[in-house]
Amino acid sequence: MRIALLRIACTALLGVGPGFADEPAPVMTQYGQVLGVAEKDLTVYRGVPFAAPPVGDLRWRPPQPAASWDGVRQAVDFAPDPVAGPGVGPSNSEDCLYLNVWTPAKSTNERLPVMVWIYGGGFSFGSTSTPIHNGEHLARKGVILVSITYRVGPLGFLAHPELSAESPHHASGNYGLLDMIAGLKWVQQNIAAFGGNPDRVTIFGESAGGIAVSMLCASPEAKGLFHGAISQSGGSFGPPRPTTYPGENMKGLAAAEQAGVAYAERAGAASIAKLREIAPGKLPPGWGSGAAWPIIDGWVIPDDQYKLYEAGTYNDTPILVGYNSDEGASFSPGNSPDEYVANVEKRFGPFAKQLLDAYPVGEENVPRTARDLMRDAAFGWHTWSWARLQSRGGASKVFYYYFDQHPRHSADSPRAGYGMPHGVDVPYVFQTYDRNDPDFTTRDKAISDTAATYWTNFAKRGDPNG
Repeated sequence: MRIALLRIACTALLGVGPGFADEPAPVMTQYGQVLGVAEKDLTVYRGVPFAAPPVGDLRWRPPQPAASWDGVRQAVDFAPDPVAGPGVGPSNSEDCLYLNVWTPAKSTNERLPVMVWIYGGGFSFGSTSTPIHNGEHLARKGVILVSITYRVGPLGFLAHPELSAESPHHASGNYGLLDMIAGLKWVQQNIAAFGGNPDRVTIFGESAGGIAVSMLCASPEAKGLFHGAISQSGGSFGPPRPTTYPGENMKGLAAAEQAGVAYAERAGAASIAKLREIAPGKLPPGWGSGAAWPIIDGWVIPDDQYKLYEAGTYNDTPILVGYNSDEGASFSPGNSPDEYVANVEKRFGPFAKQLLDAYPVGEENVPRTARDLMRDAAFGWHTWSWARLQSRGGASKVFYYYFDQHPRHSADSPRAGYGMPHGVDVPYVFQTYDRNDPDFTTRDKAISDTAATYWTNFAKRGDPNG
């Protein structure tokens, strides 16, 4: 199958004109009625429960059904963000399994396509309430936008022998992915009441969110829950290994369980029961501990994802995948040429010489070529492998993009030669770039509108082109 290549171009496309929504009426979900708020031509529902609070004995268990409620629940404010580490702030809580809906529908029979956003953050932090994830602009292009909160860090991804023994699947560690799956099941069961089409659901995410999208595409537990996938700077096609690096992050269950045992010892807990008693803000951080990333558990993620795609064992839907021109600018390849060479030799071993020839370093500086090795090892190779493998054996369309919008720096600027760093594409897609950059230009605005149009076209028809 031919892979369609997209270049984000400076083309202004017209969006949906604004109007005014009527005063919203309560919507019945499977757990009870919710009342959103009218925001110009949209109705927005924030903080809608899709699962029970994963607290107490439900910590480190798959998400359970939410409790039903009587009367009408106000869905006006965002629910708390997930706990990201020690020192829990006022906006963070272990009780975090809620989602948000932006809908332009005026009736339940419109059956609009649905886009479900999965945030990034290295699986260790993230939020649906951050302003750049505001779904209003995408919704005004004729889709319903849903954003799902999921557990992060050790609360979302701790594996441990005791937790595996509790599970009928003899697995542990992928609770954050199971949260996403529970949110997608909620969408299937409830989105029609918001004017959405449960048979036209597209998942999309960036960085860890994009990696999660690729994992859901390979998970039998997510089969039938979505009909298209967009991954921005994501993918999980590196081999599992004891020492992980960006792009090679995966562990098998046994190795992850041992990392979980070490984590419990660091927390001073002799058992999972004791670990469940520790307040979330008192738990040790998980970043770098091996206890804060999805794993190959044999259930949610059955095997090495590259092997699953080689065997044709994945959820075959249209995909739109790609990455940014200068992802490596957001990561350090090394502060000196010697450090860069040592890092490459340590990570890549027998392949180091070939890679240093392809991505050379200067005699006195670490140029963009070094950043490009990080870009390609962590992001480019994964999206390319995903597109290549699926285009060979899949039945669905494959679209591949490369995003290269960035300021023009003068030759004497320290930023000369820099492209688009990691994560900068997100506000372009959401058309919220002006919220954190006062230098947002007319050209940026046109490119942002083009990107948002590509994404929503894909959600509507499985093809980003008009």
